Amino acid sequence: MTELFTKPVAMPKADAIVLRLPVFLRRSLFAILVVSTILAGAALMTLAFSVDGLDTVDLILTLMFTMTLPWTAIGFWNAVIGLILMRTTTDPATAVCPPLVAASDQTPITSHTALLSCIRNEDADRVCRNLDLMIDGLADAGVADQFELFVLSDSSWPEAILVEEQRVAELVERWHGRMNITYRRRKDNPGFKAGNIRDFCDRWGASFDFMLVLDADSLMAPETILRMLRTMQTTPSLGILQTLVVGLPTTSAFARPFQFGMRLGMKSYSIGSAWWQADAGPYWGHNALIRTAPFIEHCELPILPGDGPLGGWILSHDQAEAVLMRRAGYEVRVMPIECGSWEENPTTLPEFVRRDLRWCQGNLQYLKLLRLPGLLPISRVQLLLAILMFISSPAWMTLMVIGALRMMYSTTPIYDPLLIQILFWSIMSMVFAPKLASIVDALATSTGRQGFGGTPRLLLSSFVELLYSMLLAPVMAIAHSVFISGLFFGRAVVWGAQRRVVHWIGPFAALRRFWPQTLVGITAFTWFASYTPNDALWFSPFFAGALLAVPIAVTTSLPALGLLLARIGLWRIPDEVEPHPLLRRLQLPALQSRRQLLESRPALLSEAAAEAVE
Repeated sequence: MTELFTKPVAMPKADAIVLRLPVFLRRSLFAILVVSTILAGAALMTLAFSVDGLDTVDLILTLMFTMTLPWTAIGFWNAVIGLILMRTTTDPATAVCPPLVAASDQTPITSHTALLSCIRNEDADRVCRNLDLMIDGLADAGVADQFELFVLSDSSWPEAILVEEQRVAELVERWHGRMNITYRRRKDNPGFKAGNIRDFCDRWGASFDFMLVLDADSLMAPETILRMLRTMQTTPSLGILQTLVVGLPTTSAFARPFQFGMRLGMKSYSIGSAWWQADAGPYWGHNALIRTAPFIEHCELPILPGDGPLGGWILSHDQAEAVLMRRAGYEVRVMPIECGSWEENPTTLPEFVRRDLRWCQGNLQYLKLLRLPGLLPISRVQLLLAILMFISSPAWMTLMVIGALRMMYSTTPIYDPLLIQILFWSIMSMVFAPKLASIVDALATSTGRQGFGGTPRLLLSSFVELLYSMLLAPVMAIAHSVFISGLFFGRAVVWGAQRRVVHWIGPFAALRRFWPQTLVGITAFTWFASYTPNDALWFSPFFAGALLAVPIAVTTSLPALGLLLARIGLWRIPDEVEPHPLLRRLQLPALQSRRQLLESRPALLSEAAAEAVE
């Protein structure tokens, strides 16, 4: 395949300037910016530790610190570039994704598309509720006959199997004659989700032009699906089109700040990354449209050689399939629009960690794919970065431990306090740059401000979310480090269902899960109190969250706290201010709580006025 099929798009002058810069130059410029930032950070670290000369330990510290920098630098420059594009182009989404058709496009849907709902021991009521709403939207648009739904089950729990069979049968009966629905359950699940989809491809894939891959918690608006289809129809070179996936409004106290921060930082980060990734973008495994024929021919995943957790079937199939699609000459692009594609975020800290560790093991398996023949250089870089995303955690832990021991046994100052402070604030600025860039963009317009509940609520939510992110960072870093250490002893994740309902985590259950974090936190706190209490404030972001891991897990799982936060609007997102019609039909507790508050406000105001008159 060539890349000459990209549909030309008429654009204003500012947008045309952005598009005229060749992709090779974009990637070269981005690489220079990122590498320069990493080198500057490493140089500053070296200077800070050279007050008494450099030795082997100092060099090890600098190396560990440098390994933590790539994703920080990438996030920073993605945010900077994204903010520039958001403020200087009339249509940032189309500027970085040229094939994207206009939302008002009415090109007939002529393709045949399979909707793939991949489930394993899930709540079938919630799954089929979402599927029913999506089918209903496509039927209203008059295109239901162009789709078929496949519920692809890998369930192993008898009670889950029974319910999903019943709910799918109800869907079949409801949509009989308007959309074909097929239910298939594998008795075992070789290849996990990738194997599930490969089984579909082998059985039915040749009958479809495209497949829309959905997770158990996926929900997509019909207009978003149709826009994706029209884009794929008009761009034969496009192999995968990935949407931005945002969290459904939630009453989970844990998920609310997480999805607020993700929603706030997603726009600038995604637009910036799409600018340089261009036709070699990401695939996140769900809420994405895939051209079926090249996927079947070119994207079958290899079974990795060797035993143990890093051999066998690939867990993180998505980015591996994306680089194989790109190797075949097809584009992989992200559609950087924040509306019409949703998922449910983990409702508790243990569930969040469990999902992250599955990604950790899957990404580390990419070590065996780096030498795969025929991959583009950008694809190898993406695989390497996916590995570094998790390798940076044990590097950070090693840095902290060696640094602490060095400070304990050194009789002279081992670092320059001023340079360490400069380094600290530089890193913090880069870490939070995507969110800060999106805050600037949101504050620039009344629509942006009101989408997050107004300026005061936006600023307060942003500040508290930044603190929350700082607390979670060491919790996750320790979890990654312990898990990666366990891989050497054959420990691996179990592919199980995610518990998506809001539920409370008891203190003993939290302690069983987060005792390593608690132990590290207590040790770090005791060490600083004993040896360098004056440095405790500067280093607190690296251990405070670990010390508080159990209270955080317990408190943020309280259902009543989540309802209260939703009611007062802390960490409010645009989908709560102006819910999409599809979300209104879900009757989500977060939206009901806000609606009840709005309905009660006139009565409260009347009572207050009456009291004032009296």
